[in-house]
Amino acid sequence: MFTTSLFEYFSSYIPLRQTERDALTERVIEKTVRKKGMLLTAGEVCEHYCFVKSGLLKMYTTDPDGAGHNIQFAAEGDWITDNSSFHSCQPSPLNIEALEKSIVLSIGRKELIYLFHHFPKFDRIFRVIVENKYQDLQARMLQNISFTADQRYESFLKSSPALANRLPNTEIASYLGITPEFLSKIRRKLVGK
Repeated sequence: MFTTSLFEYFSSYIPLRQTERDALTERVIEKTVRKKGMLLTAGEVCEHYCFVKSGLLKMYTTDPDGAGHNIQFAAEGDWITDNSSFHSCQPSPLNIEALEKSIVLSIGRKELIYLFHHFPKFDRIFRVIVENKYQDLQARMLQNISFTADQRYESFLKSSPALANRLPNTEIASYLGITPEFLSKIRRKLVGK
């Protein structure tokens, strides 16, 4: 069943009853996204929360000079969405792109509101998901203003060791706000320790 990984995810917070599982199954769409395929393009309104069943995605923005700036990576068992655009129904300044062939389980706005209204357990779980993402964002902002580039990279390695092996240097450097060349210097220093 395509929603098994999603059932397991939700049950790690609060076990789901069969009626809740059935309601979720009826409202989730499984999508396959090819490598470099887009789930969201800047200028569109974000209409879905996406749970990554397999693969790896990134959320990023592009500056006026055309340089990309990575904001989030999402691999198996994680969520990705532009929360602001999703809730405000305003166009997103962000892009969500697959870095690998990926399978996502997508829940649209109307479907999510239905689940919140009829099954309050989903409202509680999604509140925790959003709060956790907000905490991650706050921690990252604090690191960006108070950590050196070396410290930010070491923190990334500690918090996301599996991603460090799956991502090219260019993607990690963009996430850390440094150049790929500077990241290579940091890596050489760490090897020398």
